[in-house]
Amino acid sequence: MFTHVMIGSNDLKRARGFYDATFAALGGKPCEIDARGRLIYAHEGSQLMITMPIDGKPATVANGGTIGLAAVSRDHVLAWHEAGTTHGGTAIESPPTERPNGAFVAYLRDPDGNKLTARTQPTK
Repeated sequence: MFTHVMIGSNDLKRARGFYDATFAALGGKPCEIDARGRLIYAHEGSQLMITMPIDGKPATVANGGTIGLAAVSRDHVLAWHEAGTTHGGTAIESPPTERPNGAFVAYLRDPDGNKLTARTQPTK
């Protein structure tokens, strides 16, 4: 359904350190940088893009927004969470946990405050 999700950052170098580490933990590749300097993480035809706002104003986070990332296994979710907290992210909500539907999930805020979750597919 989605082609891409784009979020803003006030420090692309810091964002790259965080996202390169968290995507590697999920088995992904480091970002590519396009001609506009945006960080692009691609997987199976979808993209997560991080950019400095083009209007020159500071990047801010969406209140109530969460970006969900698919993880193959519980171990990938745990590695993603560890990589994120090691590279400037903040653990939020509950510790990594299994949900009643069998999905294993973890939540982080990236260094700019964007809310992310990594989760496995539900089993129930």
